[in-house]
Amino acid sequence: MAPESRLIVVGRISGIYGVHGWVKIFSYTTPRENILSYTPWQIRIDNEWRTVDIIDGRGHGKGVIAHLLGYDDRDSVRALIDTDIAVYRQQLPAAAKGEYYWADLVGMTVVTIDGIGLGKVDHLMRTGANDVLVVKDDRDRLIPFVLDDVVVDVDTENRTIKVNWDPDF
Repeated sequence: MAPESRLIVVGRISGIYGVHGWVKIFSYTTPRENILSYTPWQIRIDNEWRTVDIIDGRGHGKGVIAHLLGYDDRDSVRALIDTDIAVYRQQLPAAAKGEYYWADLVGMTVVTIDGIGLGKVDHLMRTGANDVLVVKDDRDRLIPFVLDDVVVDVDTENRTIKVNWDPDF
């Protein structure tokens, strides 16, 4: 599958808002309202991705609410609760120099500055201080994603991340 045709999960429908088919959205984007600019959405219903268009949406308190085309009452949106919202990779803007989408880092090979392979990025997690690469091989490693300190180079073309990291740690 071409990288630009990959689906990236950007949020989740978390509930119903009002009686006219609006839904509450738990957005993984920063800021959270950015999820509304990536249209159309793909939502997973009965294990199948379906395209939906956003009629309207806005930030609401600490969340986001949206009205989707074809869903005009509480009963029609009830089936959407707890469904993932995804967009195609090409719908996202290009990352700024020195910035990376987590989805693009997943699957990359991680090597030390001495060329010792540590495994592949399985996923990332957010901590209070910095993001952390979860690298899997013969064991799991948690490597802070701190550019120019721990992470020395990210080569998106060759899909490798070079780190200043003790392979025994």
